Amino acid sequence: MSTPYRPAWWLSNPHLTTMWGKFFHRPDTLPARFERWDTPDGDFVDLVRTKGAPGSPTFLLLHGLEGTPRSHYAAGTLLEAERRGWQANLLVFRTCNGAMNRAPRSYHSGETSDLDFVIQRLLYERPHAPLVLAGVSLGGNVLLKWLGEQGETIVAQVAGATAVSAPFDLARSCAQMELGFSRVYGKNFLKSLKRKAVEKIALHPGIADTNRVLSARTLWEFDDAFTSVVHGFTDAADYYFRSSSIRFLDRIRVPTLLLSSRDDPFHPPAVLDDVARIVQNNPSLHSEFTSRGGHVGFVEGPHPWRTSYYAERRMVDFGALQLAVTGTLPKERSTADR
Repeated sequence: MSTPYRPAWWLSNPHLTTMWGKFFHRPDTLPARFERWDTPDGDFVDLVRTKGAPGSPTFLLLHGLEGTPRSHYAAGTLLEAERRGWQANLLVFRTCNGAMNRAPRSYHSGETSDLDFVIQRLLYERPHAPLVLAGVSLGGNVLLKWLGEQGETIVAQVAGATAVSAPFDLARSCAQMELGFSRVYGKNFLKSLKRKAVEKIALHPGIADTNRVLSARTLWEFDDAFTSVVHGFTDAADYYFRSSSIRFLDRIRVPTLLLSSRDDPFHPPAVLDDVARIVQNNPSLHSEFTSRGGHVGFVEGPHPWRTSYYAERRMVDFGALQLAVTGTLPKERSTADR
């Protein structure tokens, strides 16, 4: 069990907590390599990978919306896993590593086929290694949806999973992003998404209307003009409904931690109340809903120059706890806490 989360007293504002990591968190250099894997549909995904000790667990992390291998939480979390001797991986979603993908489609909050492909290949490469999964923000939603889709058929090697700051209800999260200061995050995402969409349409003329994409003023309007059109949904509302992980939580059969903060500016607190009711009826789910933490913030430390990041530690600790419970953690690293 991890030591309890102790929010940094000097970051009392959820927006400051949310933005702190982006501007000030500088993890140590990660000893990793990049690999490009061809996908069954003729496209590719990229992975960041560490070597890992022979026979060690496999760890897979999914990043958030418009995240990259340079996202602070990505390097920080992989380092937590690598320090335990685990073989650690980051799945970089299509278009998120600086190169446009080949296929007309991209990634989105409910797209789980790439995750399934990567998991199957990791299991093939290391068939006797237990697998620990984690997802952050959009990656958390993708992970939870995949776990729910698997249900009772989940492969035995998956020992545990953690979703940090997942947008459980995409429609409500999207609406939240249009309120107050949260609009700043939405505008930042929108700028990046529109640029990629225009480039994608230029490569595949006719997949969407460039003018509609460029005129989108909100994430909802963008998803209505591009994401839903390209990926086979009726509209943004249909995309959000069919992709929201809250609809899949009751089917999850792997020990799964849901770590979120009630002051997360990316979703209304009421969403966590709805999730909590589902958790009560599914023994595979474990909720940790804190009063403070922002969105993928969870900053700790007595001073700004002495910080640590609870979510990064917790993702790996929860996985280690599940490995210890099942007896699949190497003896020399058999505790969930360092």
